[in-house]
Amino acid sequence: MNIRYNLAMRTLLVLLLGLTLAACGEQEQAPLTLDPVAFHDTDECHVCGMIVMDFPGPKGQEVERGDVKKFCSTAEMLSWWLQPENRILQARLYVHDMAQSHWDHPDDGHLVDATQAWYVAGTALEGAMGASLASFADQQAAEALAAEYEGATVVHFDEIDQEFLQRAAAAQHGGAAHHSHDNHSGH
Repeated sequence: MNIRYNLAMRTLLVLLLGLTLAACGEQEQAPLTLDPVAFHDTDECHVCGMIVMDFPGPKGQEVERGDVKKFCSTAEMLSWWLQPENRILQARLYVHDMAQSHWDHPDDGHLVDATQAWYVAGTALEGAMGASLASFADQQAAEALAAEYEGATVVHFDEIDQEFLQRAAAAQHGGAAHHSHDNHSGH
């Protein structure tokens, strides 16, 4: 009787262990959401360490399995993303759609896929360090903003590289034509 009891207990333990491992395996394979998240007053930029919300203009974020990196500007995020070690990550990138947001207070309810967005460089709109790249979900909205600034250009995500970002930063610091957007929502 004792031998049958021990055999039954071992069999039960092996089955429980197997079921536990199977359940763990299923949980690991369950898809995690890669949706955008809200920005908070205490978020620090992944690149420069500055408080993200201390700056006007669109922000960026990279969402991957179990991690979110936030950036104080679209240019900071794009510069980080263009590094070879970051391009291989299984992640999604998001930016604010500035056609739906005020420049001084971008609306987290309007974060869009950065890889599908259009970017305007060469405006006098102030943001965080480097170039201020206004991000838009819609090409026509991007072109409308660019039309307000002499020399402003519209590019798609796929057209942005480190050289473009360096030229945009140099133009920003070189004194792009000043144009005030203090009272404009959407810019």
